[in-house]
Amino acid sequence: MTLSLWLMMILLIDFTSSGRVLWKIKARVREAQEQKAQGQAAMHGVSAVQLLEGLIQQPLQHFNRKNAKTFSQRFFVNEAHWKRPHGPVFLYIGGEGLLSKYSVLAGHHVSMAGQHGALLVALEHRFYGQSIISLGTQDLQHLSSQEALADLAAFRQHISQKYNLTCRNVWISFGGSYAGALSAWFRGKFPHLVYGAVASSAPVQAKLDFSAYNLVVGRSLGDESVGGSERCVRAVRESFASLEAALLGGNETQVGKDFCCCETPKSPEDQVELLKNVADIFMGTVQYNEEVGPLTITRLCDIMTEAQAEGEGAYHKLVKLAENYRSMEKESCLEVSWAKTLQCLNKTTDESFGYRQWFYQTCTEFGFYQTCEDSSCLFSRMMTLQSQTQLCPLLFNIPQHTLPANIDFTNQYYGGDQPQTHRVLYINGDIDPWMALSVVRNGTGEDKHRAVLIQGSAHCADMNSLRSSDRTSLKQAREEIERRVSAWLKSAALEYRD
Repeated sequence: MTLSLWLMMILLIDFTSSGRVLWKIKARVREAQEQKAQGQAAMHGVSAVQLLEGLIQQPLQHFNRKNAKTFSQRFFVNEAHWKRPHGPVFLYIGGEGLLSKYSVLAGHHVSMAGQHGALLVALEHRFYGQSIISLGTQDLQHLSSQEALADLAAFRQHISQKYNLTCRNVWISFGGSYAGALSAWFRGKFPHLVYGAVASSAPVQAKLDFSAYNLVVGRSLGDESVGGSERCVRAVRESFASLEAALLGGNETQVGKDFCCCETPKSPEDQVELLKNVADIFMGTVQYNEEVGPLTITRLCDIMTEAQAEGEGAYHKLVKLAENYRSMEKESCLEVSWAKTLQCLNKTTDESFGYRQWFYQTCTEFGFYQTCEDSSCLFSRMMTLQSQTQLCPLLFNIPQHTLPANIDFTNQYYGGDQPQTHRVLYINGDIDPWMALSVVRNGTGEDKHRAVLIQGSAHCADMNSLRSSDRTSLKQAREEIERRVSAWLKSAALEYRD
């Protein structure tokens, strides 16, 4: 597994916490990710011959028919596994980024499509990838999860007409992270259109101050079953306290030299950028532990707990970790300029790779700001809610005081982490920080087996194809997903038989 693929996975979903040092690599590592998926597809004998890439014209405003403006939305179809005419349809929902053709060529849902003779379809999210009108603030007002669900409904109708589908072609939706939430919400809001939904690592509870993210990171770094230890937790806490003390003590010039910053972190904003970039190494490693790349919780904790040379303390452990990171990434310096971050997020071209759009959605719908202001956090107290929400008015003219109401509406509209849904399977890894905003407990009645919590597993790990190195708990979770999907299809066959 290449380092660049590991970095891509860190960037794939969790945009709100990532510093610019991680953003830079997104474009050039996408190819590495697709090469791996291409290998998986070839291994299973799937070619692109049966692959259709198309565009559907969607209303810009589904809920305001007076606006006749439309946009082109990209989709993929793979007929390789489909047993005509009554085979089911597996819908892969795109999230906050470019939709790859391998969304219908590789992954656990593709393996299940082979088992059940399913037609595979995937829809790119509006305002991401190649489905962008413009990224100006005036147009971004049409970017929302509600509009995205309406896009899915219209796309379902388009596919049904194109392939002459009937009620016997049962639809099952799949998605991970934000797209996992969309999968659950699609079933909740359009139960007549999708029979069942798999929601992997789905943050269905919007949260302004997502301090629980770093609480789970700290807990996972102390979990011996995945390579952590209490000694590691203490080392991380002490090292960030030392770094913060150095910055606040007026030693920013030396800090800039020690961490090879591209510029001296003189301003408070630049200092927060530095702290976020270093903290991202820990956050990303925990979130995608053992999924890809050389850094795991075990390796990270080894670095943080190994003996130091005489005269070196906790601060120098972070310096060494940053050195290792820059060496792996082949970066000559660490970018810590807050002004450049703002400039990047202000770009209204697709060069932003989804960061601008996603930050807009955090302001208007979700929050998800990963803060470090309570005593449980291992990192710096300078990573505040204010340091992140201040970008909403600066980038989009969205007043900070409106954010709580925006987030409250999202939870009221969808049901938060207590949704009244049926035939939705919520999958989470117990070391994944995003599990704190998902459904991790079973319900009652028909919904009593809705949650699967995977011991020692990371973010969206269940969506990947089977690997020999997978933990037993992850293999068992995939088997449970397969059982549930099979049960749904059998139930639907009885409901819709002639």
